[in-house]
Order: sequence, then C-alpha cells, then structure tokens
Amino acid sequence: MFYRLLAKLLEYPTADLTGALPQLHATLRHGFEAAEWLVLERFMRHLADEDLTELQAAYVRTFDLTPEHALHLTHHLFGDDKNRGPALIDLAEYYRQYGLEITASDSGARELPDYLPLVLEFAAQLEADEARLFLSQWRKVLEQLATNLERAASPYAPLLRLLEKRAQLVPVTA
Repeated sequence: MFYRLLAKLLEYPTADLTGALPQLHATLRHGFEAAEWLVLERFMRHLADEDLTELQAAYVRTFDLTPEHALHLTHHLFGDDKNRGPALIDLAEYYRQYGLEITASDSGARELPDYLPLVLEFAAQLEADEARLFLSQWRKVLEQLATNLERAASPYAPLLRLLEKRAQLVPVTA
C-alpha cells in the first residue's frame, strides 16, 4: 500500500485525488511506521487545504517546469544524453518480464517507464524485499531529487525522503 499511495500522491493532482483523500487517510495507520504516516498525513492535509487549481499550478511549476525536480528518474542520470533511450528500453523490458505493459493513460498519453509514479506502481506489485531491492538502484537519484525539492521548500520533499528511506537495502526499523 505504501508505494501505491505514494504513486497517487506524486501524480498530477485532480479532483478524483482530492475527493479520495478521506479514504486514503483511513489507510494510513495500517502498514505504515508512525513517522511515515505523520509525513503522509501532513501532506494529505496540505492537499485538502489548498485550492485544486493552485495545487495543479504548483505541481506544474515544481515538476514540469523545473528539470531538477523531474519525476523521470533517468533524466537525473543522463539528462538528454543518447544513453537515456537504452536505459528506458531496459526498464520497460524489465517491467514486461513481470507482466507489466505500459499503456496509455486516460488522457491518451503514454508515460515513460522511469516516471516515478509508474515506478512506484510497479514496486507495489513486488514483495517487500524485492521492491526495496528494485528501488535501491534509484536511491541516489531519489536522494538528489529530495534535496532539490527541499531547496525549493516543496511540500513534496518529505514524500521523497520517505521513499529514499524505504529504498535502502538494509531494512529500516521504527
């Protein structure tokens, strides 16, 4: 549930998301460490308290208009270098080995396989240790992304720190 919830919270905010906040909030105390649910609860309160249009504008400014905050993980490794393409192909092939095909969204757009919410949706399908191992390959990127978001005082930064902590190979205890 952790990775699926983070995937939803890191997506572009919609009326569906803000409408589902009470239901999402109800899941927080089950399967989450206390420190995690406090961060998640604070973030969900932020989503509930803000106007949807402002949330959407802030999301676009944060993730779409600021390359240092991009949610496409290979962007942080390769930028627009030609080596990014093969990395994306390898990741899509890895997903296919687990039966995950990347399909177009409701808007008709097809997301790249390194888009963090998609990466988290994939991790949610894995066993806990396997998900941690899979995400550990992205730990340095997650750390840098969290640092960049902290510098911008983004409310998304604590979510990335939670994910970074979960991506450590050594299990974290409360």
